[in-house]
Amino acid sequence: MLEKIIHLVKRAGEIVLSAEDVGAHTHTKTSAADLVTDFDVQVEVFLKRELLALLPEAVFYGEEEAEREDPTRGWAFIVDPIDGTTNFVRGIGHSNISVALSKDGEVQLGVVYNPYKGELFSGERGKGAFLNGAPIHVSDLPLSQGIFIMGTAIYRREFIGPSMAMAEALLRRSCDLRRFAAAALDLCYVACGRAEVFYEYSLCPWDHAAGGLILTEAGGVIRTFEGDQPALDRRCSVWASNLVNAEVMAEVLP
Repeated sequence: MLEKIIHLVKRAGEIVLSAEDVGAHTHTKTSAADLVTDFDVQVEVFLKRELLALLPEAVFYGEEEAEREDPTRGWAFIVDPIDGTTNFVRGIGHSNISVALSKDGEVQLGVVYNPYKGELFSGERGKGAFLNGAPIHVSDLPLSQGIFIMGTAIYRREFIGPSMAMAEALLRRSCDLRRFAAAALDLCYVACGRAEVFYEYSLCPWDHAAGGLILTEAGGVIRTFEGDQPALDRRCSVWASNLVNAEVMAEVLP
């Protein structure tokens, strides 16, 4: 199943790479900061059709779906067709396609693909995490020798202040910070040791489901700010790290 999903995700990546005149195909959803393109929809339609052909009994829980079924019962595909849509619209070249497959609310496998770099992250519960087929693992660096990635939860403006306050607290404990604006890749970057910590005040399930599984299979930890496993059926806060920095996160969490 994992190899079949990888094949489909790579095909979806061809849609992203072949997109032209993206600005003319861009629309707003809830605000000027919340964008969707016709290519997001095209990728999601493709993945819904092809993924459900692989597993017809599954439900499809996608970002652009108008009506969503409960992804915590039975099999469910949790999909972000283009994570990092603003990056995509602006031609930044840092976006991904994210697909998770869960069973009864527990993610079983995940695929996160950045077609611009040709980097495909994958993981299967109990079988490890990989980047283009090679095993990956979180770093063993303390944050004092590492960096963190932040998300700004820009769709929820009430979190701007708290997000910046946590960034300052972590920056004082680290070497530096990064802001890439594609949460699934942020989690994968922690998974492969490119960063030590990630956080965001508000994410949707399709933002973290696949990347979170890849991270845990790479030896990391992912939790909500309250200490729970991130929800698969609603927005929630998320922090993730290698094992040596869980104590640091306990110090700075609200």
